Amino acid sequence: MPVLNTFERIRALPMAYQTVLALYLCERMVPNYDLFYQVTGFGDPKPLHSALNACWDWVWQGKKVKVNFSRWQEKVDDVTPSEHGHDMLGVYPAMDACTAVSTLLQGLIDNSSAELVSVAKISQASVAKFLELTEGAELEPQERRKLLRDHELTQYEIEIQQGVLNYLETISSAHPQPSKELVQQVRGMARDEGISNIGVSVEELEERVKD
Repeated sequence: MPVLNTFERIRALPMAYQTVLALYLCERMVPNYDLFYQVTGFGDPKPLHSALNACWDWVWQGKKVKVNFSRWQEKVDDVTPSEHGHDMLGVYPAMDACTAVSTLLQGLIDNSSAELVSVAKISQASVAKFLELTEGAELEPQERRKLLRDHELTQYEIEIQQGVLNYLETISSAHPQPSKELVQQVRGMARDEGISNIGVSVEELEERVKD
């Protein structure tokens, strides 16, 4: 039997569990936007956090909770930065975080597995872009490809996605719908990890806010 890759495995999950995984990955990307906002003052992180809060509540309650995904998507799009006018590397991970949340919301609007799988692709691509623009900026193409393939952030991103997948596959085989406890646990895992997908420290961000 052929071994499925990460994205094929995500597609094989029930939609509700695909949503849980996408939410988890978005939670790991949003600190990149928070840092960009703190440094530049551009935008507003509240729509991203509030949209994720609404989706976390919805994913285990389903039809019991009404969420206007389109309205949240509009709010996220309104605070999405552009590389034009922001001459700093941090704009790209911030843009990727917004794109991931917007893509998640589009998946929920369309009930589309393809959009939810795309969130995982966006997170991996965001790590690669960050490395390419930082450590890989002065490297020859062959060295850059090796860096992007072997770097600890690349490897960690893949391991994180597959680790959560392993867990969700096991749970979903016995429980077709995510429970409140599962959702809280997975959300807590993203917070307890303490770093974004590109290594931004959540604790340091919180300290900056206090200062």
